[in-house]
Amino acid sequence: MLQQLQSEFLSYLAQQGCESGHRLPTINQLAQQLGISTSKLREQLEVARTLGLVEVRPKIGIRTLDYSFLSGLRTSLRFALELDPGYFELYGWLRDHIEVAFWHEAVRLLQPEDKEHLKDLVERAWQKLRATPVMIPHGEHRELHLTIFSKLNNPFVLGLLEAYWDAYEMIGLNVYSDYKYLEQVWMYHQQMVEAIMDEDFDLGYIALVEHVGMLHHRPELNRYRSSKLIKTREKRGRDAQRSDN
Repeated sequence: MLQQLQSEFLSYLAQQGCESGHRLPTINQLAQQLGISTSKLREQLEVARTLGLVEVRPKIGIRTLDYSFLSGLRTSLRFALELDPGYFELYGWLRDHIEVAFWHEAVRLLQPEDKEHLKDLVERAWQKLRATPVMIPHGEHRELHLTIFSKLNNPFVLGLLEAYWDAYEMIGLNVYSDYKYLEQVWMYHQQMVEAIMDEDFDLGYIALVEHVGMLHHRPELNRYRSSKLIKTREKRGRDAQRSDN
């Protein structure tokens, strides 16, 4: 399986199984140990750095980091959005399905301090919305969703969810929203958190399902729906409906 990595350095990292913060030999020492040139090692080292597997600092050298699915995903998603911003809506649908699928498992794992934190986030959001001038509670929005799923012991789910918020910010959805839209969003958030506090997880699930569908009706997304990607997806959907009929 290690041979499929097609990188001597990545194979080396996997074999070593080093804990986070472990200091690796110098580039010259590693190149000699792996039997490759220093230039090839530098290329492989850059891939590992992009994947978030190592960090390289002057006077400190190369140190290992804990595995993070998010690092590589974030880079790939950033490229996708540069290629076609319409990818955001497709990724958004994926994120919606993930949150809905893992809701019941996630909320049952929350501790009392997590629930109090969620309650505090809702209160802070309403304070911002009722301030003069109105402030957009984007930080609270992001943190609320990530906190709900934070206790899942699944780096792939957590990475997919956090990358969504990075993409959300990349295309500017954190900058402006219609006030009525924000009010409705936070009404759903309040319902979700109150249901979590009361351990009425089914009621919270209903609020979540209704809430996640709201994003796809935001007018700011219309400028991306003209993309070739979205048009192709919609055409396939219409073709599938006709074939079913």
